[in-house]
Amino acid sequence: MSELIGARVRRIEDQKLLRGGARFIDDITSPGVVTAAFARSPHPHALIRNIDASAARALSGVVAVLALDDLAPVLKQRRMMRFSNSGTRLDQSWPFALADGEVSFVGEPVAIVLAADRYVAEDAAALVAVDYDVLPAATDCRTAADAPAVRGALHSNQVVSYKVGYGDAEAAFARATHVVHEELWVHRGAGHSMEGRGILAEVSDRETNVWASTQKAHDLRYAFADYIALDESRLRVATPDVGGGFGPKLCVYPEDVTVVAAATLIRRSIKWIEDRRENFTNAAQERDQYWSIEIAADADGRVRGIRGRLIHDIGAYALQDVNIPYNSATTLTGPYVVPALAMEVAAVHTNKAPVSSVRGAGYPQAAFAMERLMDGLARTLKLDRAELRRRNLIPAEKMPYLKPLKTRAGETVQYDSGDYPGCQVEILRQASWDDFPHRQAAARAKGRYVGIGIAHGVKGTGRGPFEFGGVRVSPTGHIFISTGAAAMGQGLATALAQICAETFGVRAKDVTVTAGDTAAAALGLGGFASRQTVTAGSSVHIAAQTVAAKARKLASHVLEAAEEDLEIADGEVRVVGAPQLSVKLGELARILKGAPGYGFPPGLDPGLQADATFRVDKLAYSNGCHVVEVEVDIETGHVRILRYVAIQDSGRRVNPLIVEGQVHGGIAHGIGNGLFEWMGYDGSGQPVTTTYADYLLPTATELPKFETLYKETPSPHNPLGVKGVGELGVIPAAAALISAIEDALAPFDVHIAQMPVRPHELVEMIAQGHGGAMKD
Repeated sequence: MSELIGARVRRIEDQKLLRGGARFIDDITSPGVVTAAFARSPHPHALIRNIDASAARALSGVVAVLALDDLAPVLKQRRMMRFSNSGTRLDQSWPFALADGEVSFVGEPVAIVLAADRYVAEDAAALVAVDYDVLPAATDCRTAADAPAVRGALHSNQVVSYKVGYGDAEAAFARATHVVHEELWVHRGAGHSMEGRGILAEVSDRETNVWASTQKAHDLRYAFADYIALDESRLRVATPDVGGGFGPKLCVYPEDVTVVAAATLIRRSIKWIEDRRENFTNAAQERDQYWSIEIAADADGRVRGIRGRLIHDIGAYALQDVNIPYNSATTLTGPYVVPALAMEVAAVHTNKAPVSSVRGAGYPQAAFAMERLMDGLARTLKLDRAELRRRNLIPAEKMPYLKPLKTRAGETVQYDSGDYPGCQVEILRQASWDDFPHRQAAARAKGRYVGIGIAHGVKGTGRGPFEFGGVRVSPTGHIFISTGAAAMGQGLATALAQICAETFGVRAKDVTVTAGDTAAAALGLGGFASRQTVTAGSSVHIAAQTVAAKARKLASHVLEAAEEDLEIADGEVRVVGAPQLSVKLGELARILKGAPGYGFPPGLDPGLQADATFRVDKLAYSNGCHVVEVEVDIETGHVRILRYVAIQDSGRRVNPLIVEGQVHGGIAHGIGNGLFEWMGYDGSGQPVTTTYADYLLPTATELPKFETLYKETPSPHNPLGVKGVGELGVIPAAAALISAIEDALAPFDVHIAQMPVRPHELVEMIAQGHGGAMKD
């Protein structure tokens, strides 16, 4: 069989998805299950004086109404305390399973209602009468540090502040010929997977079995064991089919803990499925970030330094360690040579929905800030934007390239491989960049305003420290993979099956993959940070190679041939040049399953299987460059994307078909970030965009055909040479798009300092004859 790694194999997951055979969390039935709904806070900030659930409990079909005090008998701790790996003091920032005398954002769960069906549960939740004492809310992260406390226990809304930098920024700016300053705003958005969150806790006399739409099954299991008084040895967490993750599903939420705690308390199975309004108000969001930043350069445009301040809104609670602003600050310089950096960073609480990772996890914000600086510098120098970037991109011959910064794990930032200038050359040629001024002039002569934009992005992928991958051949000859990685629609099973199947010379569809099940994999970290092909893929590769070596060793006894004379192909071990002398893998597995009283050949252990946990200490850095052409209607502010070209280097591509889909999805997500997705709050902290009539997502009619190019510079940090794919497409997208819009509106001196930028804002900027960050 030809090599599978690098082949455009059709996804093995798709048949059941397309034919209605998939099983998502709400498809799972359980005998005697009751349905949960939550009574939630309507206020951004208030004290709870009393909870009266009598009317709700009296409603026919209601099983129970529980507040935090009611769950106390089965809770080990009222607050969902986690260990902060960054060392940030977050004792007063972790959420509660249910509100503990105070609510800090609209939607915070106050009580759980359990009923025969969702209709009754929702009706009963509306009958829970809560006496609130409404308090002032902190709603702007720029002033939140001096605003009333988001919660009474907080001494300050500022969670953490620190500096990120290297080199001598003061000297760089003192000697600079040009200094360009920007005040930037990156507004809130969210993940918005097709399937929201959901959980089913099945409780029997001896076991607790939890099905969850999560990106981190093992982390969820650890959390339940930490927070709830249950038998950890009888606890299993597993993911069914997951309808998208995009970051928010990596968190452990109050609803998760409350549902399992309630099931433990009443000894009945409970299901909760998030509705879309709950997804808007309670699932993790990302951003508001405000950047006050400037860049210093020589007369020829060589960047000498960057300095500034970043303020990051983490919302009312920390669902994970506060990593996003650190990611943004440390990745700001992207693919460029920047001799000096000095950034001050502050993360603050507000009375808004909690903030954690959404696709890109701080990198898109950093790319937007850096690329806005580069465009501003090019404008100051009257230099072509691509030429300015060429002069500052890290040369390929400098790889591996050391940046004197630390990752959040404490490792030195070192770009492992890549050709950033080469990528730019290829995409400029494909996009006909040099010819655009003629196209633009012709369009303007007809009263059309077209523009072109460019942006780069870099993403550290394959975040460790490990992922579990197990490979087993059964006596039937079938091959099984188990992994702690998470399948959430991205083609994980196909990629891992290809990696494994190549070792045994079988088809990818002949391999069964079980992901995100704590009963199948003893260890696991899950799906996030574009990590799974690097981590789980490498572990599966190593495990498969170990199993193959064991198969050859046993076959050498069976076939009476030297190991070096054997090959594995078509699911059997055979003598090279004499394929009729062979033994199937299933037969070897049958021998190694053992028989009472009969031994194995010397040097062999039971089972044709192996586990691996490939250790990752250094990130694999993917890079990309996007070029966009747009047309802006100056009367309405409508932006039409005329052409979108992207080049991506994610190392060796296991399945180019899947890579292409991931890149397309990332670009679409980035276009949403740049033009559409606006998670609005009013001045009091009330969310105002809680339906898709208000919060817009890009659809097929807004998206052009994507032209995608690929380079492959293998990573030296893993045995497959792969890098992560899923997030990179989103990182430069909004920056390139807004660069193009600004170029189209150059006759009006429009300057865009925010993302997203909406039509009415563009009309205002055009009317003003200049731009700037708009206000909420």
